Amino acid sequence: MQGDYHSIFKGSGLEFDDVRSYQYGDDIRSIDWHVTAKGHGTYVKTFKEEKEQTVFFLVDVSASQQIGKQGKQKIDITNEITSVLALSAVKEGSSVGAICFSDQKEKYIKPGKGESQAYQLISSLYKLAPKSKKTSLERAMQYCLNLIKRRSVIILISDFIDEGYEKNLKALAKKHDLVVLHIFDQRETKLPRLGIIPLYDKESQKTIWVNTSSPAFRKKIQDKYGDSQNKLKDFCQKYEANYLRVDTEDDYVPQLIKLFKVRNLSKKNG
Repeated sequence: MQGDYHSIFKGSGLEFDDVRSYQYGDDIRSIDWHVTAKGHGTYVKTFKEEKEQTVFFLVDVSASQQIGKQGKQKIDITNEITSVLALSAVKEGSSVGAICFSDQKEKYIKPGKGESQAYQLISSLYKLAPKSKKTSLERAMQYCLNLIKRRSVIILISDFIDEGYEKNLKALAKKHDLVVLHIFDQRETKLPRLGIIPLYDKESQKTIWVNTSSPAFRKKIQDKYGDSQNKLKDFCQKYEANYLRVDTEDDYVPQLIKLFKVRNLSKKNG
């Protein structure tokens, strides 16, 4: 896996390195006029790729994440993906940190380097017992925008079962290098035909009765989730954020590798 994930977190910019004598063919826009003015010749600025960066995981730990098979719930897949990418990031020399959220901040892990930092982050994820069961993507993103001032890679992992977060998602995409991982479980749209049954909403902690055999009900559920997914995907594309939908039943490793290969290619060409 180390080879597959090689350089997935390459720096996205350039930083000043040094100056050297001007050579024929150099871009005149790179001339360092301050050094040149000293009268010892014409000098140009040289730059190097900025490899050191901060990777922040914005992780949804609300109760709606507890849907799926035992050991393969959305929260399990979320934790696994965060763990894999955290270890990959520190191997590239990046600092990693995390904000875990429900409708409030559940856990903040200050960014740091090295494998010990990654394992501390992973341990915190698996030990976390959220205080709230509800979700507020809007609040989580606002907290992230206020906290993280320097441009960073933000990996937002959620099932996006919420509304009213688009404004802050747009701001996050404009300020940072945003990757959106949309976690999904088929039980949310493909309910078995069991007639009229009670369904328990973990976030509101209320029970509602629904007719799972009703074609109208089944179509409403599928249309709602399908429309929500398409809107989120289009939104990310519009504001140049990377988007990936991950089904809890699928092998997410090849999908992540493909996503980051596309990222690196687009940055190289950009």
